[in-house]
Amino acid sequence: MRLRKIKGADAAVLESPFCIPPSEQLKGAWRTAFACDGPIHIEIGMGKGRFLMTLAARNPQISYIGIERYESVLYRALQKMEQTPLPNVRFLCMDALLLSDVFAGGEVDRIYLNFSDPWPKDRHAARRLTSKAFLDRYRQILSPAGHLEFKTDNRGLFDFSLQEIPAAGWRIQAHTYDLHHDGAMNAENIMTEYEEKFSSLGNPICKLIASIPVSQNAKDPS
Repeated sequence: MRLRKIKGADAAVLESPFCIPPSEQLKGAWRTAFACDGPIHIEIGMGKGRFLMTLAARNPQISYIGIERYESVLYRALQKMEQTPLPNVRFLCMDALLLSDVFAGGEVDRIYLNFSDPWPKDRHAARRLTSKAFLDRYRQILSPAGHLEFKTDNRGLFDFSLQEIPAAGWRIQAHTYDLHHDGAMNAENIMTEYEEKFSSLGNPICKLIASIPVSQNAKDPS
């Protein structure tokens, strides 16, 4: 991915009170970073943060952590937070490969994946955020009652995910190939920046919800 580097973004991320360094060692104690003691939801690849911050404004009893790998992207979310601070939002600038180093087993109650990089070449399949490699990482941190929500306009990535998720031992609770025309799944949908852009071009939006069967959660040593 080629991104335009924003001057000063690295320093802004490092100095922001809304960003928590992955090295701060909050693993197992993330609730201490928030005023509320509610569930913890994370978005991986949060982009400019509109989706996460809209959720947080609607649900003050839930703590939200936005994870973004690129400082220049996260910087845009920080600008929004500075204008409208939300006490139940924090950010992490890190690679999703490090999830189990930062969160304890069962510490996360929901994971959002929105319009992730499709990595279309077969040799890059393991880099997809719905690949077995990443699903195994999510399994290590997700609570027994938790679930994952995934949205994309990329039909190839969605079809891959529908196969990969059950093969990794997860259960798909619901899915649709046309979210905006699915009354049940679209009822409380919050559109991301990409979702708004792609749907305006006529691209149908796909969504699925997946969880780990209780029996597998119980057997997971982590």
